[in-house]
Amino acid sequence: MGATIVHVTTSATDLSLSASRPIRTTREDAERLARAIVEQLDERQAEAIVLLDVGPHTDLADYFVIASATSRRQFGALEDALRHVPDANFPRREGTAEGGWLLCDYGSVVVHIFDRETRDYYDLDGLWSHTDTLLRVE
Repeated sequence: MGATIVHVTTSATDLSLSASRPIRTTREDAERLARAIVEQLDERQAEAIVLLDVGPHTDLADYFVIASATSRRQFGALEDALRHVPDANFPRREGTAEGGWLLCDYGSVVVHIFDRETRDYYDLDGLWSHTDTLLRVE
């Protein structure tokens, strides 16, 4: 498709709220970003990394990256890796290692890092099983 989606603000109030919102990009750029994220996570030994093409099924994002961390220390290493994805600004993030789930929102790409128990509980892999799996790193 190649369409670019951007957020346009119309007032000072709206501007202050949207300043931290990630900007949506073309699907091609989003896929390149998603693959760069997978590479960074793989280099830091994230487990069970999955890249899903969710774009045809939701307006939330074009791609989801789902991965598992084995310890709090690894959560920190994976979050640090996400700070160093080439050509990407560090995204909005929610969650903590203590909570078992870290979400990083790049706009067109959303990254979910779970501990094993939390990943099994929420089962995003199963929830989005109807989407195309572009990549799986075990």
